[in-house]
Amino acid sequence: MSASTQNFLQLLGRITLSLLFIVAGIRKAMAFSGTVAYMTKFGVPFTEPLAVAAIALESLGGLALLLGWKTRSIAAILASFVVIITPIFHAFWTVDAAAFGNQLNHFLKNACIVGGLLYVVAFGAGTYSIEGRDRR
Repeated sequence: MSASTQNFLQLLGRITLSLLFIVAGIRKAMAFSGTVAYMTKFGVPFTEPLAVAAIALESLGGLALLLGWKTRSIAAILASFVVIITPIFHAFWTVDAAAFGNQLNHFLKNACIVGGLLYVVAFGAGTYSIEGRDRR
């Protein structure tokens, strides 16, 4: 595979990962009271400040990932965030049989997101990024 193809695929991977966080952050902000209620339902303490923090992390972290700025650090923080929230909101082992498959799928999807973010931690932003521009 050529270097230009690898660079393009690295950019495409970063874009798709970042969109998940940007959209999630915007949706949480647009339905803030619903976000707080959802978090409360799962026993999360300090829901309002943590909801604000989640919105900021997802929106701004996703944007930084998209642009390729402080990429390894941002990807590590986002991966840690997903690792922390996944067993809280997708504890498939605690739900009834009807919800089991759905929650298992969400849990595994989040595990895949963490995997993608760890690739970004390992390999960085790539050529088509703010960091890549600074190296050229």
